Amino acid sequence: MAEESFTIIDNRSGNEVTVPIVDGTISSAALRQLDKGMWFYDPAYLSTANCDSKITFIDGAEGILRYRGYPIEQLADSSSFLEVCYLLLHGELPTQAQSDVWVDHITNHTYVHENIARFMQGFRYDAHPMGTLVSTVAGLSTFYPEAKDIDDPHNRMIQIIRLIAKMPTMAAFAYKNRLGLPYEYPVNNLGYTGNFLRMMWNVADPSFEPDPILTKALDVLFILHADHEQNCSTTTMRTVGSSQADPYSAVAAATCGLYGPLHGGANEKVIRMLHEIGSYENVDAYVEKVKSGEMLLQGFGHRVYKNYDPRAKIIKQTADRVFNVTGMNPLLDIAMKLEEVALSDSYFVDRSLYPNVDFYSGLIYEAMGFPMDMFTVLFAIGRTPGWLAHWQEMLDDPEQKIYRPRQKYTGPDERSYVAIGNR
Repeated sequence: MAEESFTIIDNRSGNEVTVPIVDGTISSAALRQLDKGMWFYDPAYLSTANCDSKITFIDGAEGILRYRGYPIEQLADSSSFLEVCYLLLHGELPTQAQSDVWVDHITNHTYVHENIARFMQGFRYDAHPMGTLVSTVAGLSTFYPEAKDIDDPHNRMIQIIRLIAKMPTMAAFAYKNRLGLPYEYPVNNLGYTGNFLRMMWNVADPSFEPDPILTKALDVLFILHADHEQNCSTTTMRTVGSSQADPYSAVAAATCGLYGPLHGGANEKVIRMLHEIGSYENVDAYVEKVKSGEMLLQGFGHRVYKNYDPRAKIIKQTADRVFNVTGMNPLLDIAMKLEEVALSDSYFVDRSLYPNVDFYSGLIYEAMGFPMDMFTVLFAIGRTPGWLAHWQEMLDDPEQKIYRPRQKYTGPDERSYVAIGNR
């Protein structure tokens, strides 16, 4: 059997180095054994592994997603979001006793300081909820200065609990602020997701409880978004965290990464596309425009998956349960026709353009009553435990240092300064 290795030869000198293949990767340090001034050029890190992680496994070719070894299908079917949070952060599913303590800790940290509530009220009525959330999460670092002690595992866990607990509260406050409505404070008799929905929708009704089917559906969506390996926002979390910044600042930075339309805003693009198509009868014509390059097909294809996104299958099933409660989203017929046409057309199949998680999630959010500018906020709530799990893993990894990628300089050579009057 051939040795599992690569041999790199420097054709300038004839020197060579053999690099072992470990878990499908080779160490870039081998190149520097040949030439200390040489670097790999890899725009957008498409072929670069920046860390060793035990959190999430993805096989894009086979459409597999696992958290700590557990298939996403099993977790979505049998677990709760808070249990998945525990799994991501601790590496194992909790026992009943551990789960009870964990849920109690989260429940008792959902309130935010009244000064934070007043801070959020200072934003304009038309402030985007994600902008409000980013700023408020960053502001939390000033309320918990002890968070800077990142070398204390117990102190780190306190901040992790606070962030997971307070994200839904701040998200709901950001929404209510846009409407000029009074903030609805958390209650302890509802679960994590139910409490969030109550803060979102309740106005002065102490007996209000959200529909359990919608609560479960949103819990599943949070599970599906909880982590997804080294995406833009998670890499941002690790990058900022590598400077030993406090977790609130790092989560705020990760939330900024998620804010971008190429990342967290993808499901909003799907809804806009479906509105643009307008009717079931227009689908075929729109698909032809996509094939000719006039339009983009939103919600299809993925940087990682070259097969059907496993999360999309689960969301499609979740959508059926949601629509039984909310009534059918009028865009669903367009979406299902679009999926049918695309999956039967060799143009899309040959390019591995299958529906991804964003294709149906926006339909569910819209049916539940969330405005489009809240879609990315919901994503941020779900992704927070994944960000924090990677932050914690990075801090405990002795190989990790402050992130400092190299560049390929293509600017001018040395030149002399010219006085302003002579330019």
